[in-house]
Amino acid sequence: MFKVGLCSITFRQLSVAEVIDISKKAGISGIEWGGDIHVPPGNVEGATQVAYLTKQANLQVSSYGSYYRVGYEEDGQESFAKVLETAIALTAPSIRVWAGRVGSREASEQDRKKVVDDAKRIAELAKNKMISIHFEYHRGTLTDTAESATQLMEEINHPNVFLYWQPAVNESVQKRIDSIERVSPWLSHVHVFYWENTNRLPFSSGVTMWEQYLNALKRVKGERYLLMEFVRENKVEQFMDDVEVLKRMVTNLNRQFLKKEY
Repeated sequence: MFKVGLCSITFRQLSVAEVIDISKKAGISGIEWGGDIHVPPGNVEGATQVAYLTKQANLQVSSYGSYYRVGYEEDGQESFAKVLETAIALTAPSIRVWAGRVGSREASEQDRKKVVDDAKRIAELAKNKMISIHFEYHRGTLTDTAESATQLMEEINHPNVFLYWQPAVNESVQKRIDSIERVSPWLSHVHVFYWENTNRLPFSSGVTMWEQYLNALKRVKGERYLLMEFVRENKVEQFMDDVEVLKRMVTNLNRQFLKKEY
């Protein structure tokens, strides 16, 4: 089953209240609050207020979108302790993190070991607070390909570590579909957008592609958020149009799922 949500970083230029208002009007279920602008790590008071406002709007906090680079805590970034403290105040059930600082082709064995060891550490810390860890599926990290992401998850081998998915830039549709199957044992939430290369286009232009992705995703067990991210020109009107298209797709797929269950 799918739920529709929004990544707050889509509207970095807007306030927390404005993001919540847009989300209510769009009729979505939840928000992934970003750690760069809206809920910075260490601002516990602010995170508590965002959690309250989100709940008051009958929305869920789907996740805390942190920018914590796993394996690199000593390199000048905020400590994971601050990230976790903020996620707790936000009432986030999960924290999104990044798999290091280098892509899989450039990474040495030591680079991978640093990420694996730190992932196990933060997974235990988060588990104690009933929060799960989720890697961004992204270029420039060890989750830049399905093969590298799979290797990383197998090496970490921790029940509290999961993996997001999004369409990798410059890959074929079939390769993206194959990647969903490859990472399915760990797959959690999905970042949704429609780009050609890095040009943001209306989501309606990518329906044919996304129907294929969602058909592959629906075969993966579990409930997950489809989190819309980075709309054309960062316009609210474009988001409203895009999310209506996505909601119609999700409604049809969820109906098919319920028919199959019953």
